[in-house]
Amino acid sequence: QVQLVESGGGSVQAGGSLRLSCAASGDTYSINCVGWVRQAPGKEREGIAAIRRSGGETWYADSVKGRFTISQDKASNTLYLQMNSLKSEDAAVYYCARGYSGYPETWPRGQGTQVTVS
Repeated sequence: QVQLVESGGGSVQAGGSLRLSCAASGDTYSINCVGWVRQAPGKEREGIAAIRRSGGETWYADSVKGRFTISQDKASNTLYLQMNSLKSEDAAVYYCARGYSGYPETWPRGQGTQVTVS
């Protein structure tokens, strides 16, 4: 099994930046793709970014493209999400997720970290 633990959430003003981290442990060798998913109150879960562990290919949702950057440190099994130019609509609980393929919002995920934008 794989355990995912997110950190780095908090409160930031609009236009500001935050960097989220996700530490993976357990059977990490089995992970093909990792990504970030978010969910705001009353809204559906949204996959926003993903990265393939082996080749490093990335994918972004249109809502965050150009503002957010996903990256990974395979040596430490840590996933990052650099979020710049944050908007009020980015406020949500952010989850780290892992899967083989398909849509990140369907993958198993961690407990989440809250991001508030004022």
